[in-house]
Amino acid sequence: MIEAVGLTKRYGAKTAVDDLSFQVRPGAVTGFLGPNGSGKSTTMRMILGLDRPTAGHVTVCGHPYRSLPNAPRQVGALLDAKAVHGGRTARTHLLSLAQLAGIPARRVDEVLGVVGLQDVAKRRSSGFSLGMGQRLGIAAALLGDPQVLLFDEPVNGLDPEGIHWVRNLMKTLASEGRTVFVSSHLMSEMALTADHLIVIGRGRLLSDMSVTDFISANSADFARVRVPENAPEEREKLTSSLIEAGGGVLSEPDGALRVTGLPLPRISDLAHACDVRLWELSPHRASLEEAYMRMTQGVVDYRSTDDAKAGLLEPVQGPYGGAQGGYGGYGAEQGPGPLQPAEAAQQSWYAPPPPGQNPYAASGPAAAPVGQNPYAAPVPAAPAPAPTSTPEPSPADRAGEQQTSEDPR
Repeated sequence: MIEAVGLTKRYGAKTAVDDLSFQVRPGAVTGFLGPNGSGKSTTMRMILGLDRPTAGHVTVCGHPYRSLPNAPRQVGALLDAKAVHGGRTARTHLLSLAQLAGIPARRVDEVLGVVGLQDVAKRRSSGFSLGMGQRLGIAAALLGDPQVLLFDEPVNGLDPEGIHWVRNLMKTLASEGRTVFVSSHLMSEMALTADHLIVIGRGRLLSDMSVTDFISANSADFARVRVPENAPEEREKLTSSLIEAGGGVLSEPDGALRVTGLPLPRISDLAHACDVRLWELSPHRASLEEAYMRMTQGVVDYRSTDDAKAGLLEPVQGPYGGAQGGYGGYGAEQGPGPLQPAEAAQQSWYAPPPPGQNPYAASGPAAAPVGQNPYAAPVPAAPAPAPTSTPEPSPADRAGEQQTSEDPR
């Protein structure tokens, strides 16, 4: 079991963990949830003796982690899957950890088989993918066959098959009576894996209860009611009856009615009394994500805002109206209207086409011939042929020809 009492950690003026008290009991998977910067990783580091608390204390199996004899055989942890020497193979990395803890070498091959890395045991960890690194980190946590296990984002980088395997592994470990403490941001996975939840925000405890109680306490209970779509008079009749009975009625975007303040049997009786047919009458079951968002909405430190530059960019006016787009904003919101020819002529990017010419025709000195790719590179012009005519002789050449043509005899 893990027990924290008044656990506090300060870094200068920053309080990462503030008077945190909780228990992680064996036999169940306990999820550790909270927004980024809420102190989850700091809490786990203090549990493992990597950070000293400013105030309070935390124990594992009744002792501080640093006082546990042969701690790796009692506590296994995965905090950072990248904390592996890249030059070592998977088997060498696990073998060195086993030798430090006095664990037999045969256990290394066993955990490699458990996490599915037996075929790559002789590969250097520097070549491992993110998912393979996660599996190697889980193998290191299981090496000493401990009774207490801590995992920080164990499914990060795993494929769906790997996520399913981790989920079943944690449930199996908890069913064996071990203490399993898991930190994750995947609400859908926590809903399928965890039995109990500890939620913190800005270093303080927000919730410590079962998953079922957490969802029920942090979600609005209401019933979904649907009547035939082609009977608006029945919808109005039922709405009036529900309001008269003290219920609250809101319209859903899909046409259903959201009814609060009335149990399902009472809604059914009112519909029967009004002679209204019901196509749907179902309770609303909130998801863990919805309940989590509802609880932590006031303790989130990092919130996204709208892009401040969005309002600074003026829409480009197309030649035919349109706020933006390559053809005058086709498919966009309509602008003030088409430009007049005189106005359009003043735009450097637009010239009105001659009468009768297709305004979308390709512009340029000449259109491509029929059958020729208009986007093909232009063919360079052939060089001008050398002149073939004989140049006219000069007067001196003519005189020489006359002299040589006379018969010397």
